[in-house]
Amino acid sequence: MAVRIGIDLGGTKIEGIALSPAGEELARRRVPTPSGDYAAILRAVAQMVHALEHDAGARGSATVGVGIPGAVSPVTGLIKNANSTCLIGRALDRDLALASGRPVRLANDANCFVVSEAADGAAQGARVAFGVILGTGVGGGIALEGRAWTGANAIAGEWGHNPVPWPNPDELPGVPCYCGKRGCIETFLSGPALARDYAARAGEKLDSEDVVARANADDPHAAATLARYEERLARALATVVNVLDPDVIVLGGGLSGIARLYDNVPRLWQRWVFSDRADTPLRPNRHGPASGVRGAAWLWPI
Repeated sequence: MAVRIGIDLGGTKIEGIALSPAGEELARRRVPTPSGDYAAILRAVAQMVHALEHDAGARGSATVGVGIPGAVSPVTGLIKNANSTCLIGRALDRDLALASGRPVRLANDANCFVVSEAADGAAQGARVAFGVILGTGVGGGIALEGRAWTGANAIAGEWGHNPVPWPNPDELPGVPCYCGKRGCIETFLSGPALARDYAARAGEKLDSEDVVARANADDPHAAATLARYEERLARALATVVNVLDPDVIVLGGGLSGIARLYDNVPRLWQRWVFSDRADTPLRPNRHGPASGVRGAAWLWPI
């Protein structure tokens, strides 16, 4: 049986899945990402590939696709634009092939996510879909007719590293981003950014999940933080609608589980979309945390 293995190499965790040719889940594993240690990341991914093959009974015959928080430069073949900065400038596909003993295909994690959702998820049937990752970082990917559109520079959909649009005075000049600029969308809409906003206003450090829980329990500081988050997300996604006008926008990542986003953000973005009305659906992903790894598994045709 031809087995597909997909790996989602995230900033805090590495998740892997083995799929049958029909897309049925055969095995799944998850481990923490070694922080800032490139050699340890290679070992962890290789060990996961071998373990998933064993679990799925593939016996060394599986294809391997890896979703990464960055992109492969078409010029150098090296990783660029990765928020896991230890990957930048590395020949990750070649190094993973050596570590695992088999060919490996790489793609941006947001592209893997949107391809998965376009195949049989929340964007199924859409001609043009935009997928958003709201997690440790913020990314975006575009699927055209179900296939990832990467662009001439392999940066199509990299919406998180545009400046936050229509900024309020207290948002300027913005906090520094790992990319070397200030005020990127990622610095306002990631999980750490949500936690930082709450800490600045409430004087207490909480992770993003606890902030959301407190907002749902009517904590005034947390409610205000979440309202600011929704308004910023609406501004940022309005630019996507203005430029791409997709058939659907699908949210992924840890913050995509905030249920109120799907009603509040489309209502708010009407103010900034350059149209008499914006009817673009904003949907939660269908496959949850598995969407990125499923998309990675489909990087190889069988």
